[in-house]
Parts: sequence; C-alpha cells; structure tokens
Amino acid sequence: MTRLMLTVPLLVLAGCVAPMPPADPQPDLDACKASAYQGLVGQPRSVLRTMMLPAGSRVIGPGDAVTMDYNVERLNVEIGVDERISKVACY
Repeated sequence: MTRLMLTVPLLVLAGCVAPMPPADPQPDLDACKASAYQGLVGQPRSVLRTMMLPAGSRVIGPGDAVTMDYNVERLNVEIGVDERISKVACY
C-alpha cells in the first residue's frame, strides 16, 4: 500500500512533462549558403578583400582562435597555411 501511495504522485508528475518536439529529420546543411561560395576554394586569400560576405561570416586563418559555438547560419571561410582558401562551410 505504501508503494502505491509513493508511485501515484510520480505518475501524476510524469503526466505534466511536456513531450520533446520531434527532431528535424533533415537539417538544412546549407543554411549559410556556403554552396554559393565553393568556387572560392583554392583561391588566394586576397580575393576576399573585394567581396561582400554575409553579415556574421568568419574568415579563419591558420592558427586563429575561434569560438566553438555552433551556428549553422554562419558562413566560415578557412584559410590554409599556403594563404589559399581551403574550406567554405556552415558551422
């Protein structure tokens, strides 16, 4: 009887928990439109001087410190040690 009296309040509380929304089955992997900038890969870093990148974009040089916050809508342009663009991606 004591077990029943302890279990009933827990079951009532469990009914008050909101269900988690379903996970997005197909997240937008190109939310920052990186595919439009793939032609930059292999180009020298200097081409970026004449370009208007989207607001919030990052140009990351070799050895640069960057925050680890994940933002799928942020365009990231990575520069290799050869001073050429090595990667353009959303993260």
